[in-house]
Amino acid sequence: LVDEPPPPLPGAAGPGPAARAGAPHERAWACFTSGSTGRPRAVVRTRASWAESFPHLGALAGIGPDDTVLVPGPLHSSLYGFAAAHTLATGATAVLPGRWPAAALASWLRGCTALHLVPHQLPAALQAARRSGGRLRTVVAGGAALEPGAREQAAADGVRVLSYYGATELSFVAADADGCGLRPFPGVEIQVRALPGAAHGAAAGGRLGEVWARSPYLSAGYLAGADGPLRADAGGWMTVGDLAEPYRPGQALRLRGRGGGAIQTGGATVVAEDVEEVLRKTPGVGDVVVVGLPHPDLGAVVAAVVEGAGVSRAALEEVARAELDPAQRPRRWYGAERLPRTASGKPRRALLAALLAAGDPGLRRLG
Repeated sequence: LVDEPPPPLPGAAGPGPAARAGAPHERAWACFTSGSTGRPRAVVRTRASWAESFPHLGALAGIGPDDTVLVPGPLHSSLYGFAAAHTLATGATAVLPGRWPAAALASWLRGCTALHLVPHQLPAALQAARRSGGRLRTVVAGGAALEPGAREQAAADGVRVLSYYGATELSFVAADADGCGLRPFPGVEIQVRALPGAAHGAAAGGRLGEVWARSPYLSAGYLAGADGPLRADAGGWMTVGDLAEPYRPGQALRLRGRGGGAIQTGGATVVAEDVEEVLRKTPGVGDVVVVGLPHPDLGAVVAAVVEGAGVSRAALEEVARAELDPAQRPRRWYGAERLPRTASGKPRRALLAALLAAGDPGLRRLG
């Protein structure tokens, strides 16, 4: 099912092109990175790099031929492009509005049993599911960490949440089906490799490292050899620079954010996601993005952009003093009526940093 389907293509005389089954190793998919930390890039991959993960996701999420799956985002995004391809390959019905249908979400959810989204959309989805008649039973959430209590809130509505960690370049890396932590997705090997010479604050859980993955699901890289965060070694391992605490097989993977989102300030490394998680506890905060702004002496200072009406700096600083180390506490505070987001729903961190540097009047300084 699609919203406003395009008109039929003009016909041509004579027989159509012969159908041909593609080989698993052929390049068959291209999706864009989210653009949350920079300019989106086209990532290409083989047919098998997605198809081999289809049965594993179906088993973990419990999605089968009898399901109707809402995929509420643009298909050029890997999150939603994969979701649509998996749904059809499973034999389920895909509902494709092409965007997040905020005002009409309950109508789109009517009759749907499964839903793909990014975590900040979950509360709205649960409310809409109640209004739609309550057939929703499974949510697959990727692109960011779940908020504390989100899984329990969904369970109270009879909805099971499968959260996962991955990247457009890597596909699935780890999944959490029961709230016990991220474990390697079937077929994936994980290493967390030390970052030589990096200093990390105590709140970052000690020495952090980069997450490297090896699996059948890795991409073939960027279209036309474009530059990007993806790196590979001779052993078939890849990374996009995401950070995690030390990891051993059998443990849960404890992610600490995207490497490009780490802020070097006064000799300490501050992980933006750690600060954001704490600040979201402030009453009235809808969402928050933390970035580093250039500073002549410290290298960078921590700045927070808060989405939410009527949130005071005093309330934010009270939460920050209670739960954050001094180096992690934002020195500059800004408010935004609405955070800019990518097509897949993630905050555009790099754009916000650029807007702050340019003194954009839409970002007001909190006094």
